Amino acid sequence: METNSQSHRITTSGDVEVSTYLEIAKELQGEQPDSAPVPLLGKHECIIVIDFGSQYSMLIARRIRECHVYCEIFPHNTPWEKIKPLNPKGFVLSGGPSSIYDTNAPLPLPYIYESHLPILGICYGMQAIAHQLGGEVSPGAKREYGHAVLHATTESSPLFEELPPSMPVWMSHGDRITKAPSGFKPLAYTENSPIAAIGNDSNIFGLQFHPEVIHTLHGKTIFQNFVHRICGCKGGWTPANLITETTDRIRRQVGEDKIICALSGGVDSAVVATLLHRAVGEQLTCVFINNGLLRHREAEGVLETFRGVINMDVTYVDATERFLSQLQGVTDPEKKRTLIGETFIRVFEEEARRLGKVKFLAQGTLYPDVIESTSTETTVAVKIKSHHNVGGLPSDMKFTLIEPLRYLFKDEVREIGLELGLPQEMIWRQPFPGPGLAIRIIGEVTREKLEILRAADWIVMDEIKKENLYRQLWQSFAILANIRSVGIMGDYRTYDYLIAIRAVSSDDAMTADWAQLPHSLLSKMSERIVNEVPNVNRVVYDITSKPPATIEWE
Repeated sequence: METNSQSHRITTSGDVEVSTYLEIAKELQGEQPDSAPVPLLGKHECIIVIDFGSQYSMLIARRIRECHVYCEIFPHNTPWEKIKPLNPKGFVLSGGPSSIYDTNAPLPLPYIYESHLPILGICYGMQAIAHQLGGEVSPGAKREYGHAVLHATTESSPLFEELPPSMPVWMSHGDRITKAPSGFKPLAYTENSPIAAIGNDSNIFGLQFHPEVIHTLHGKTIFQNFVHRICGCKGGWTPANLITETTDRIRRQVGEDKIICALSGGVDSAVVATLLHRAVGEQLTCVFINNGLLRHREAEGVLETFRGVINMDVTYVDATERFLSQLQGVTDPEKKRTLIGETFIRVFEEEARRLGKVKFLAQGTLYPDVIESTSTETTVAVKIKSHHNVGGLPSDMKFTLIEPLRYLFKDEVREIGLELGLPQEMIWRQPFPGPGLAIRIIGEVTREKLEILRAADWIVMDEIKKENLYRQLWQSFAILANIRSVGIMGDYRTYDYLIAIRAVSSDDAMTADWAQLPHSLLSKMSERIVNEVPNVNRVVYDITSKPPATIEWE
């Protein structure tokens, strides 16, 4: 059988000779080789991301969409029948937490090679390609994590077209390739990875580094080269197209049933509500629940915006007492998220009963929420934390969820909001977590702590806006730590709370750098917080990036 226009004779680690890439893959999957490739059907350009549990898989999808090409992510064990209708133009194999030598390590299924389509393996994905096609992967003598400098070993790879011969990249791996498969040649190296990129003469490539993260300076160009030069995609996926497709899908799914939408005041829920209203009109009821965990004047601002600016009917529910009673005595952040998620749903169920029979609940879940909660889309991802609207939802929920933004990043949502004509101040509002201030108070949530944090957070935001930095930052906020420290105020000893200030820059919340705010600004915020907020005598600034930290503290 012919694969990729050539045949290779390779000996696997089990000393079994096979003659094609496909046979090698099927051998390792425990299958027998077939005699013909699977025909491709469909009409639309699409790149398929095969997910091996990487926390960055949706980031890969985002980079591809930046090339105006649609893509979808599928678990590594997805059968070809589910992918075939999309008419893929190529595959990207993601990274993942496994080692290729782990028991039951996930591997690409044979159809990926059988399809004759271009393949790009990233980190674990590259190691899987090398392992399946007869190369060698070994534990590295030194784990390579963080910044590295990549040096090209060839001048003629379409993957590295228009790139400098040396460039900064982001590494995160323990294993490394020590021998490229037959028919492949090394394309680049770093100090700790002699084979940091590979490619063959047809269309299979591998990268040990992560081009999807912002720390790889020319990562976007690498994806453009793969998608356009190697896969032959023309581009054409736009926010306008997404709006049309999403509203059509919502209309088909909802039919004649009623739907309620959870409003938070942010761009995510605003975009969802607007899409729903376009799709089903008066079948939609928007509900805004004040959980008592909002920032200063948040509830008033949300109602003014939706009722006055967007002219949308909103049902307001003040459930402050209910949420705070549920959180009483709770200190574990995962339990906080779960309780908040469950209480939200119970309140929505009660509101739905007042409206009659309501089948659907819509919310503005984004993919960072899903991937950090380890979604059901993958069986090999590692859980970071649950989000109240993902991992915190009760199993006996009465609604069918509609989450139109579930596979989008914040910047994509903002583009859609601009296309929909939403107010600028809403589109560029900094993200605010669903659990609200509950996860910015370390330890138990009390009324006293909420008032302290609201006052401190208001000062942080006020000073950030005065310096015209609000739009430049992804998030900026205050945290109330669960510790007290000794201080001196007015010649008296104090033993009061510590406030931490957090400000980060990011494109997508999957990675983030701490913002290097002017010292004069930090000084002003500290001075105001200590003087204006009761029971606080110390202020610190968080200078940790993501990773290794997350943006929120809980």
